[in-house]
Amino acid sequence: MYKMNSIDTVSELNELLAGNNVNIQLSVPQLVEKATSRGEAVLTSTGAVKAETGKYTGRSPQDKYIVEEPVSKDKIDWGSVNQPISSEIFDSLYTKVIEYLKQQDELFVFKGFAGADHDSRLSIQVVNEYAWHNLFAHQLFIRPTEKELEYHAADFTIVSAPNFKADPAVDGTQSETFIIVSMEKRIVLIGGTEYAGEMKKSIFSIMNYLLPEQNILPMHCSANVGEQGDVSLFFGLSGTGKTTLSADAGRKLIGDDEHGWSDNGVFNIEGGCYAKCINLTRENEPQIFDAITFGTVLENVVIDAETRVANYDDNSLTENTRAAYPIQNIENIVDPSVAGHPNTIIFLTADAFGVLPPISKLTKEQAMYHFLSGFTSKLAGTERGITSPQPAFSTCFGSPFLPLHATVYAEMLGKKIDEHGAQVFLVNTGWTGGEYGVGSRMKLSYTRTMVRAAIEGKLNNVETETDSVFGLEIPKQIEGVPTEVLVPRNAWEDKAAYDIKAAELAKAFRENFKKFGTVSDDISLKGGPLA
Repeated sequence: MYKMNSIDTVSELNELLAGNNVNIQLSVPQLVEKATSRGEAVLTSTGAVKAETGKYTGRSPQDKYIVEEPVSKDKIDWGSVNQPISSEIFDSLYTKVIEYLKQQDELFVFKGFAGADHDSRLSIQVVNEYAWHNLFAHQLFIRPTEKELEYHAADFTIVSAPNFKADPAVDGTQSETFIIVSMEKRIVLIGGTEYAGEMKKSIFSIMNYLLPEQNILPMHCSANVGEQGDVSLFFGLSGTGKTTLSADAGRKLIGDDEHGWSDNGVFNIEGGCYAKCINLTRENEPQIFDAITFGTVLENVVIDAETRVANYDDNSLTENTRAAYPIQNIENIVDPSVAGHPNTIIFLTADAFGVLPPISKLTKEQAMYHFLSGFTSKLAGTERGITSPQPAFSTCFGSPFLPLHATVYAEMLGKKIDEHGAQVFLVNTGWTGGEYGVGSRMKLSYTRTMVRAAIEGKLNNVETETDSVFGLEIPKQIEGVPTEVLVPRNAWEDKAAYDIKAAELAKAFRENFKKFGTVSDDISLKGGPLA
């Protein structure tokens, strides 16, 4: 059984890193050589390395824990997302992992940062059993200059040992896999999974814990900036069009996934992109396609055995195929990844019920309500047992990564909207004229036109119509968009069917919102569907 005495994690880590088997801050070519020569990965036709992650092709949320410690126990929103685990269990597993890593032929260490704003960035180091995992860290996090490396001292350390598997009966875990964060000891301990995304999201979760203490709002969103310095944020769950709509030839990318909003403005938390590449084509997503060059890490992408050409349409390993590359592989970027305060905030949803407007203006209270709700839809056939569209809610568009209570982030958003006058819009990229199976998907060309009008400020003072169910303000006219699609009820032939579906979705919103029991009446009564 696990030991009951406390340990000195710093001494154990220092002893590990002093070993003769440790490779510190290898270059991309060196890591590519190590990954391929060790049989961890193979080189593809573009110079990317392709690795497979075995049975874990995605995150393991049921195996993610936060150590229950005095420094953090009263701040964490404990529950199914933030599962508590004792210091004794952590200490025991940590010692075992360190001893395991000491026995390996080689280890790999990356030193870098999370957060492009120097005033608030987090110094991190990543200790890996695999060279390709260390290459992943090198590409996804912010790489230091030679001068920064000279004075680098890690605030947080990831220790990753994918081949070390826990024994639940002995180690106190639920399975062989564990992702454990100790806020007090500043350690992320990962074992039993080869999925590299656990490292990325662990650091994001830590930033979601640390940044609010500095009055910085951490956000699961993409961001870009126009020629005049105007900044736009794009929030949205998988399948809503976040990547597609934030990629705009006329605007520079700040980042594609994780950002902070400080008193200085918006900054990217990462130094790279972790792009989905299932069904990837140059025609549809040229920036991502062309970014997959030498040193990119391809996860679970099937390649031809002879030509080593990637087959992005092949989902035989997983639908969750990924490419990890530095943001500098994208041509049209802001470097460094910092910009001013947002002018426009876009919440993207793919409403398969077909009842939300294709675009609507939100008040501050509505913005906080829909931010907390984080709504989209699950479609029939996406999961076993789903035969009709189902509402899906992910708090703040990123519930798996929020250590604090959701209202902390929503209240910060409301305050920053007030301070900087950001305009907020809800954009439905889902169905119109009927629910999924009856109506049709909103044309991407219309959505692009509406989003562009919002970003350019053309919708700030237009005449609007109030939606009778959700209380949303719908622009009456947008150049280039048919007026009949702007008000969703008008697009349905069967108005009675629309009324039923709209009431059904409004009820789902209300039921979901009950979990935020401490939310003010201003948000719950003024932000959601009308009574």
